[in-house]
This record gives sequence, structure tokens and C-alpha cells, in this order.
Amino acid sequence: MRNWGPVSPKLPRLWHGGDYNPEQWLHDPAALEEDVRLMRLAGCNAMSVAIFAWSALEPEEERYEFGWLDGIVDRLHAAGVFTVLATPSGARPAWMAEKYPEVLRVGPEGRRNLFGGRHNHCFTSPVYRKKVREMNSRLADRFGRHPGVLAWHLSNEYGGECYCDLCQEAFRAWLQRRYRDDLDALNRAWWMSFWSHTLTAWSQVHTPALHGERYVHGQNLDWRRFITDQTVDFMRAEIAPLKAAAPELPVTTNLMGTYAGLDYWRLAPHLDVVSWDNYPCWHGTGSIPDARGAWDPEGKDWRLASDIGFVHDLNRSLKAGRPFLMMESTPSVTNWHSVARLKRPGMHLLSSMQAVAHGSDSVQYFQWRKGRGGSEKLHGAVVDNVGTEKTRVFADVAEVGRVLAKLDDVVGTSVDARVAVLYDWENAWAIADTQGPLNDGRKRYERTCKDHYRAFWTRGIAVDVIDEDQPLDGYRLVVAPMVYLVKPGLAERLERFVQDGGTLVCTYWSGIVDEHDLCFLGGFPGPLRKLLGIWSEEIDGLYPDQRNAIVLDRRNALGLSGSYEVRDLCDLVHLETAEQLAAYERDFYAGRPAVTANRFGKGRSFYLAARTEERFLDDLYGRLAVELGIPRAVDAALPEGVSACVRADGKNTFLFVMNFASEMRRVDLGAAGWTDAVTGEAAAGRMELAAYGVRVLRKAADG
Repeated sequence: MRNWGPVSPKLPRLWHGGDYNPEQWLHDPAALEEDVRLMRLAGCNAMSVAIFAWSALEPEEERYEFGWLDGIVDRLHAAGVFTVLATPSGARPAWMAEKYPEVLRVGPEGRRNLFGGRHNHCFTSPVYRKKVREMNSRLADRFGRHPGVLAWHLSNEYGGECYCDLCQEAFRAWLQRRYRDDLDALNRAWWMSFWSHTLTAWSQVHTPALHGERYVHGQNLDWRRFITDQTVDFMRAEIAPLKAAAPELPVTTNLMGTYAGLDYWRLAPHLDVVSWDNYPCWHGTGSIPDARGAWDPEGKDWRLASDIGFVHDLNRSLKAGRPFLMMESTPSVTNWHSVARLKRPGMHLLSSMQAVAHGSDSVQYFQWRKGRGGSEKLHGAVVDNVGTEKTRVFADVAEVGRVLAKLDDVVGTSVDARVAVLYDWENAWAIADTQGPLNDGRKRYERTCKDHYRAFWTRGIAVDVIDEDQPLDGYRLVVAPMVYLVKPGLAERLERFVQDGGTLVCTYWSGIVDEHDLCFLGGFPGPLRKLLGIWSEEIDGLYPDQRNAIVLDRRNALGLSGSYEVRDLCDLVHLETAEQLAAYERDFYAGRPAVTANRFGKGRSFYLAARTEERFLDDLYGRLAVELGIPRAVDAALPEGVSACVRADGKNTFLFVMNFASEMRRVDLGAAGWTDAVTGEAAAGRMELAAYGVRVLRKAADG
């Protein structure tokens, strides 16, 4: 365990604050003065400023108005509140779009957008890049050395695509570099002999388009890679003038969980700290699918909390375990959800502390003061339109501020995970593009990864969420659901991992295509065949109302018994070096292997040939966790709805115990010696957690 230190030595505490948009209130100086008083009452110490302020900073071309921002940064700093200063590239001003229409994006149908919205800009446009560089350089020169500026916040939620002529040319150039100027290699990689698509000149290459080609899977995959690389290139261009002026200031940008448009593993190396925006739909009656893929009629918040834990762990893993920042969350409602439900008493503190438990060193909100107009005027805010601290939401936020202020020693601490779940963006892109074996939305790659993750979350077992390119050292168990696309080197790393004593669990729909989305020859699961010890001949897609079952063999290596329901996908495999642990119960493949195990070197690999009910995953991973001696946050079993996480650094261990159930739960801590980190009182071995209750406990390393 290690301590990574604070994100910035200027503020070696947990950050608390949010998006502050003073440019919307420059006409009301009294509101700006009141904001500072309220921030101090709420225990805020860091505010993200100027995210969408370009038109206020440069109202006309080359006429800059930074005076108001000087006043804001100075006023906040005088009150003990730091500024996370944003670059305003997320929304360009109207004068720029009017004078330089090339900065506006072109849609996939080939039509240039009108001015409006946000992120409506071309990342390739030389004009837009020049304007962003000029703005960022001026911000860096003016504020980079200000003692009140804590970090740089790049743009806002990078995303989207442009299909203009500039991007077409950039895509062609990107492909020429990728394929070493060998058009024949591109034709082979994209399988262009299909439908007589063979290209004879680079000028014939176009982006995927609604009025053109959409069904060349290799082309679609490369286009998504290009969009990521072009975004990274733009982001690096944003960073350059900031680092030139103030190299010591950390740089971040707010990611969006598992947003499909960008591969965040490509962005992460260029950021000093990862941050993300977290907007769960708490208290819903169908916010996530249940184990059978249907909507959960009871709306169990703990199921959603497990999904959010998955994304928290993903963001921590993006920087090899370094703490991340929760840059945005709602203090009350999310106005763009289908139903804007209020957080029930306790949920705001609980959901905020969940982020900290999984490795966040901040709790921040969108937004600080509620605006009067625009699409987000009804989105939750710390300061509502009433403009006072006398609201339930403000009291909830102030409570979070008081708790965070007691947890300085949590800053920089680590989460020690011995389990990894593979979730890979390129694999997700390829699976989404497939035609077969299910074309009705039930392939559910992300949902499947989260279902496997939940069995560990409910046990308080720490998990890293990694992609196919990450090292596997230090893990005891690697779970790799639906590894449809196998990147170069993955099979070899998995083989070394198992050879050296690791345990691997892999599933149906794995080892089908290579990095170009071309099917492997010689039998599935392609390069994983030797490691898994099976050959997959066919896969059966079931209709939504169809079910089969698997039956565990007597005296199987897992020690499990009975039968479990399966749905959606049933892989028909042959045993090679693997042994059968369970067989299908029905249909023409009754008796065929459904769960297998293969000894490989010092370790084992398991193959789940069908999508099982959640109960099987829970039993499987519960058994493996015991066999492999995987540590848990709490030794005793946790009641339904409760999870626990540990952060530590060798000096202190912090235990977060969280109840996402709407009823009280009792938790057995086992060994004594814990102290409540907030109150300082000794913690009993058995505690009661109120509905949506959370406790943070502390123990010294020698305790």
C-alpha cells in the first residue's frame, strides 16, 4: 500500500466544491458576494470556474475581458477557496462561428451544423486550434502563477465527431500512418474484397457516413480509434501552453464513465489526475436491468450502487491505482433523467462517500448556483433559486463538507485490488458493431461486465477495472467477460498470468476476431483456445423468453451443486485439455459442456459457455475468493444492500461501510480496534447502519 500524495500540495485535503459559473451573474454583484459566504458555510474549498465562459472572456475577436475573472479568483482565494480554472473550449462564441464557419462540425450526413449547443466544434480545424491556443496561453500567463489556482480543468466532457473535409483528410493521413502507406494492407485489414469494395487510391477512403458506407467493421473500428486519437491530439495541444507557463499545476478533464465515444485509456496518460462526472438515477423503479435483463421493478439502490462502484474503480484504474477526482455529481436532482427524483435522506452523504471509498479525493457538484435559464435551469444546485442556505439540499452539502474535513489522512491513500475485471473500449465498439448472434440489444457487453463485478462488490472485495493492454501482475483472479476482440499480446499475457499461478475466468463470445475485426481461423476462441482448453464450434442465440439450464457435475472441482438458469447465449464447445464442471440440461445440446476448467501451468482457467443467472456468478466467485484467499474489507458476510471498501497507505487503514438499502442493516466488523474517523469514538464490533447510512472507520497500522 502506498500514499500517492495530494493532487496539489496547495490543498492537501479532500476537495469539496463544484462548477461555479459567475459569468452568468456578473449583472448581480450581490449574488457573487453571497456565494463566497455560502461556500464557507458549506465547507467548500475548490471551485471549477470558467468552463463555458469564452464569450465573457473574449466578447469580440482579440478583445479580452479578464478583469471579472481576476476578481473572482482573488475573492475566492481570500476566503480560502481554491480555483480549478477551466479552458473554455467546450463551447465557442457566436462571433467565431460566424466569421470562421470551419470551426463548426459537419454531421455524418455531410451537413455543417449551425451555431449552437456545446462541443459543436471541429477538433481538426486549424482556426479553432489557433483560437484555443491563444486563449489558453493568455489564461496560463495571467493565472498560472496565482496562488489561488489549484489545477487546470480542460474543456468539458470531450466527445463527438466531425465529418468535414478537414477531418476526412486527417482520417486518410491517420490511416496512411497506421498502415505504413500500404493500401493493400488496408484492403486486407478491412476485408474490402467483400461487396467489391477494394480501394485503389487513398483518395477513395472516406469516413463512415449515413449516406455512404456503414457496414465495413474494420473501417468503423479504425474511425473510432481515429476519433480518440484526434481528440487526444487536440487535448495535448490544449495542455501545451498551460504547462509551458505553469508546469507544476496538475491538469485534468472530466470524463463520462463508460461513454462509448472515446477510449479513455488513450486520454489518461496525458492527464495528471483522472476525473469523472457521476449522475446515478437513485431511487428508480427500473434504473438498471436485473439479472435476467429485465427492468428491476423494486429499483434496488444497491444494484445501481454496484454499477457506480464499477465506474469509480475504472477511473481509479486508469492511472494505475492513483486516486481520481469526482468532478461532477448532483447535490439533488438530475434534470435530464427521465424522472428527476429527489435524493432520500442520507443518500447524498452516502453516494458522496462511495466515491471517496473507491479512491476519489474529491466530492464536487454541478452546479453551485442554479441558473435562471437554459436547458439546465432545473438541474440540482447547492444554492437554489431561493438564494439562501435554508434548504434541505444545502444542509446535505454542508454535512458532506463537515465529514470530508475530518478525513485529511484519507488523501492519497490506495485501494489494494487482487481482482481485475477486463472492460475494453475497442472490444465494446466491435461487439456493438456485430451482426449476430443477437441483434436485439441483448449482447450487453458492459452490462455483463458489471454483473460479474457485482459478486465482488457485495462481498467488499476490491476490484480494478482494466482494459486488454494493462499488466496483470499482482492479481490473483482476472475476469474477462466476452473478450470478442483479442488485441495483440493479450493471449500471451493471460497465458503467463495463469502459467504463474493466476486464475482466469472467461466467457462465451470470446476469441472471435482480431484487432481489425477479422475472424480468427483455426477455431474459436482463437488465440485463447490453448489457454482455455476448449474449442467452440457454434453459439446459439435464444429469444428473450427462452431459457435453458446448466447442471453441475457431481464432485466438480468448484464444489458447487444444483442447476442454474441460463439465457441469451449458449456456446457449444468441445473439450480439449479442459474438464467439464457443468453441462446443459435441455435442447439438442443437453449434456454438452457448459462450464469448464483447464489446468495451465501453476494456475487454472475457467470457461462459462452460457450467460447464467446472477446466482451462479455469486456462487462461483464466492468459492473462488475463498480458495484464492482474496482479502475482503470485512471478514463477516455483508447483508444485502451493504458494501465495504478499504483505503490504506501503510500508516492508516480506513474502512468505509455503506448501506444502500432503504432499511436499517446490522454489520459485524469482526476484529475490534476501529475508531470512527469522523467522531473519534470507538466503534463496536457490531454496528447498526440506518437506511442509506455510512460509517468511516479508522485503524492505525499497528492497531
